[in-house]
Amino acid sequence: MPAISNKDNVLTYKGSNFLRQRLLLSTLSGKAVRIIEIRQLDHEPGLKEFEVSLIRLLDKVTNGTTVELNETGTSLYYNPGLLIGGSIEHECSLQRGIGYYLEVLMCLGPFCKVPINATLRGITNSPMEISVDHFKSAGLSLLKRFLVVDDGLYFKINKRGMRPLGGGEVTFKCPVRKQLRPIQFMTYGKVKRIRGTVYVCRMSPAFANRMVDTAKGVMLKFLPDVYINTDPYKGKEAGKSTGFGINLVAETNTDVFYSAEQISNVANEGADLSIPEDLGESCANKLLDEIFRGGCVDSAYQYVVALFMALGQKDVSKFVIGPLSEYTITFLQHLREFFGVTFKLDHQIDEDDDDENGVSQGADKVILTCIGIGYTNLNKRVL
Repeated sequence: MPAISNKDNVLTYKGSNFLRQRLLLSTLSGKAVRIIEIRQLDHEPGLKEFEVSLIRLLDKVTNGTTVELNETGTSLYYNPGLLIGGSIEHECSLQRGIGYYLEVLMCLGPFCKVPINATLRGITNSPMEISVDHFKSAGLSLLKRFLVVDDGLYFKINKRGMRPLGGGEVTFKCPVRKQLRPIQFMTYGKVKRIRGTVYVCRMSPAFANRMVDTAKGVMLKFLPDVYINTDPYKGKEAGKSTGFGINLVAETNTDVFYSAEQISNVANEGADLSIPEDLGESCANKLLDEIFRGGCVDSAYQYVVALFMALGQKDVSKFVIGPLSEYTITFLQHLREFFGVTFKLDHQIDEDDDDENGVSQGADKVILTCIGIGYTNLNKRVL
C-alpha cells in the first residue's frame, strides 16, 4: 500500500511486506515510519524474530533511534537516529540468512560516521535470500563501482553455517564517503569466464566433486573457460549443521558479475533429500537464466543500483539493468515516497544480443535514468 503522510511527517504503511526496504530508507532519509496491521490476521500476529533482529542491528548502527511496539507487535513506530557505524557484532536470526542483514549494511555503510567493521553470526547459506557467496561475488563488485576507490572494503567468510542451526560467521568492513559519484554504465559486455565454489559442511568431499562434474557439464556447452573450486569444511569452521551447496559466477568483459546458487534441503523440514547432481545442474541453469536477463548488474542488486543513483550527486545517472524484479519496482516507489526521486525507465532492445539468425539471445533491458539528490554524508569531512 502507498505511504500515508500525516502532519507529523510520519510515513504510515500497512502490513509486513517490504518492511526491510522501509526501515532502510527511513534510516537513510531520517523520516520516521509507522507500520500497522503487521500480520494482524495470522495465527502468530506481529513481527517475526528475524525482523526484530533487523531492528536491533539498525539500532547498533545508529545513535538515538526510537522504536515503539504495541503489546501484540502488530504496530511499529520507528524513528531513526544518526548513522554512526563502527564496530558491530550481531547474532542474526536463524529464520533468515546473514545475507538478509549484509545487504542493509552495504546500503548504509558509505554514509556512516565511522567505517563499519561488522561481525555477523548465523546461517551463511539460505535459499530464502542471497548467500554470503552471492554477496561476495556480485554485491561487493557493485559496491566498488560506486565507491570508486575500494580502500577499506573487506569481506571474509570465517565459518560456514548451514540451516537449521547455523554457526557461521562473516566479517564485513565498509569505508565511508562524503558523496557517491553519478554513474553512466550502459555496456554490460559478453561473458568471458565462469567461476564457482562448491562447499560441503560435515559431509564427504565426494558430494562436492559430483556437483562440480554436473555443473561443468552444463556450463561447458556455453563457454570453455569454466573453473569450479571445491571448499570442504570440517570442525568448528563447518558450523553446527550438515549441508552442501554450489555458487556459480559469470564475469563479463566489462567487469559485470552475475551469480546463482543452489543449497541442499534440510532433512527434517519434510523436503526430499537433495542430490548433488540435481543441485549442480539446477545452479548452472539458474546462472544461464541470469545471463539471459543480463544488464550491468546481477538481478538481486537492481534495487541497490537505484538507491545509489538516487543518493548520488546532483547530476544525471544512467544504468542498464535486466527486466525489473517485483522487489525493485516496489523499491522505486519507496524511493519516491522517502526522497522524492523519480526515475525515467526506457525499454532497450539490444541488437548485439541477437545471434546470426536474428534470434534474441537475451531479455530486453531497462535503462534507469535519474538525477541524484546530492545526498551528503555530513559526518565525512573533506581535508
